[in-house]
Amino acid sequence: MMSVAGVPVSPTMGLKEWAMLLSLSLLWGGSFFFVGVAVQALPPLTIVAARVGLAAPVLWMAVFALRRPIPRDPAVWAAFAVMGVLNNVIPFSLIVWGQTQIPSGLASILNATTPLFTVVVAGLLLADERFSAHKGLGVAIGFAGVVVLIGADALYVPDAPVLAQMAVLGAGLSYAFAAVFGRRFRGMGLDPLVTATGQVTFSGLIMVALAVGIDRPWTLPMPAVPVLASLLGLAVLCTALAYGLYFRILATAGATNVILVTFLVPVTAILLGVTVLDESLRASHLVGMAVIGAGLLVMDGRVLRRVA
Repeated sequence: MMSVAGVPVSPTMGLKEWAMLLSLSLLWGGSFFFVGVAVQALPPLTIVAARVGLAAPVLWMAVFALRRPIPRDPAVWAAFAVMGVLNNVIPFSLIVWGQTQIPSGLASILNATTPLFTVVVAGLLLADERFSAHKGLGVAIGFAGVVVLIGADALYVPDAPVLAQMAVLGAGLSYAFAAVFGRRFRGMGLDPLVTATGQVTFSGLIMVALAVGIDRPWTLPMPAVPVLASLLGLAVLCTALAYGLYFRILATAGATNVILVTFLVPVTAILLGVTVLDESLRASHLVGMAVIGAGLLVMDGRVLRRVA
């Protein structure tokens, strides 16, 4: 078995890691609100480019303000570029393209396969995150919870293009490889904030180039204030702050654990809709959340060990 971990991590998350994971899910769950506002006035690639393009300077300001050491090794910067492609450019582009042809509900369920891919990829490539029965069972239960939460009817889309569905699945696979690849940054002795900054910087450069070549944003009308505010929220909260948390969790809890946020994002998105937008909370939402919670407990493993 090949290991790319660098430094072993604890397979069981503590209270601090769970708190960070919940905070990360809240930030990424909230991104649906900001995207919902921005997509009414801007094309998808431009939104993504603005998101990472604005987040990069915010992260750099934090790096300089906190006086974090900046790596000089070209190999580190090459790793940042690879991480940016795996964690942002490929999945963002595939999901955006896929959602032009399939409903968001189906895309959300397909994207929730990310932990399934991560358990397999991490089990093959990381010596300290080997596949186990409780991991597989927990991920399967969590995925079932997402299906219940979003609604099983979202899976039944007549004449849904196969390529579009495969694109969203491909995004999940790319996220899995990104989580595994990102483990190496801890072994390099890098601060998670610096790692987040490096990744988002390269993502921004690539996505801005794609948006300029495809969307030609300078030809678009000037966005209204709510749209600009939503882009700022996406950049500062859902990208800059969120990726700082992501890499901190990845460094301490590992690839399999950090990617569990994929299960929690739909939960926080629905809860935000209920509390902020006065949306209704259905019985299926409560059942789905309970099933996801059960899956996370099984993944954690401590409850099963106590029962045994």
